[in-house]
Amino acid sequence: MTRSMNNLPGDLSTRRRTERMIRVDHAGEYGAARIYAGQLAVLGNGTKGDLLRHMQAQEQQHLDTFNRLIVERRVRPTALLPFWHLAGYALGAITAAMGEKAAMACTVAVEEAIDEHYSRQIAETDETAPELRETLEQFRQEELEHRDIGLQNGAEQAPGYRVLTRLIKSGCKAAIAASERI
Repeated sequence: MTRSMNNLPGDLSTRRRTERMIRVDHAGEYGAARIYAGQLAVLGNGTKGDLLRHMQAQEQQHLDTFNRLIVERRVRPTALLPFWHLAGYALGAITAAMGEKAAMACTVAVEEAIDEHYSRQIAETDETAPELRETLEQFRQEELEHRDIGLQNGAEQAPGYRVLTRLIKSGCKAAIAASERI
């Protein structure tokens, strides 16, 4: 049984839920592109430069998709984009300045938070939006690829890995909650 069949009074309509999904996913992909821009500014000429560019290119494809959906579906983007512009870049640059392993830890934390987020959205997406569901699943798989790349490249060896990833995941979850509504 899909969620649309279980709506309760006060629940968002399918249209409003879809608009929120597009708004927050647009913001998230924008933030991710900015994180990689910050990491590339610091590590772009190093040994992880090509790897970071690969992940950034995929995030840009995700962002391009949500840029298109924002226009096609006439969804208001989050008013927080200027903040995510700065915050995403700063997070990327700061973790990269801490070293390659810290940059990879950042990737792991962000991608684990996004995996949980996309998984919830996929579960909430009903048969009225099969294209959105397919897009979310494809992007989720690519985000998991990024997480795996981070793990394969020493993320867990970053100084303060557990604290760092918990802080970043908490920040991502707060950003998701704010971007859905604002």
